[in-house]
Amino acid sequence: MTPRNIYVVDDHPLIRKGLCHAINAEADLRVCGESASCRETLHDLQTQTPDVLVLDLSLSDGNGWRLMQQLRAQGNLPPTLILSVCDEEIYAKRLLQDGARGYLMKDEPIPAVLAAIRKILAGHLAFSDHMVARMLQPENAPSVQLMDHLSNRELQVYGLLGQEMGNKAIAARLGISPKTIGTYKSRLRVKLDLRTTHDLLEHARGGYLGDQV
Repeated sequence: MTPRNIYVVDDHPLIRKGLCHAINAEADLRVCGESASCRETLHDLQTQTPDVLVLDLSLSDGNGWRLMQQLRAQGNLPPTLILSVCDEEIYAKRLLQDGARGYLMKDEPIPAVLAAIRKILAGHLAFSDHMVARMLQPENAPSVQLMDHLSNRELQVYGLLGQEMGNKAIAARLGISPKTIGTYKSRLRVKLDLRTTHDLLEHARGGYLGDQV
């Protein structure tokens, strides 16, 4: 059997190398390439067609979500498994709508990641057992329902605020002005029913969400 090709994108060398090692140890899988950045990934996927792309959302030079959108617009998006520290209950559904085939948190064990890759190779969607159970519930938690009203850009700003990035850093990451980030923060406070910027930052860091999910 010819091994299926997996391309891994993560800006943490230890995580990326560990995952690549685990994939290459499987008889039916092999790493055809790896990257720590959006730029390198865009370059490599002009000439490579991996069977699955394993993608982190936070990269050294940009946002994995935006990278996925760029690849999709170019017609170069492989079946994609998102592997991230960002809360799956907030991001998984939205990333699925944008073309991802699976979403796992980084605290999942390696066997679960390998199983998710194989599910995607078989043409299925891949989520954690927790997320599948959550999707089957008739109603989501109120905090998650509020997140459904955010635009993709608002959700990206929210996620970067959760990483304790300031307006200038977020603006540079997303390619927009710091003033625009201030506008997004105001919109987020209104949509999430938060009174102050401090409340928003605490919410984004999980201070409120963790109690409600």
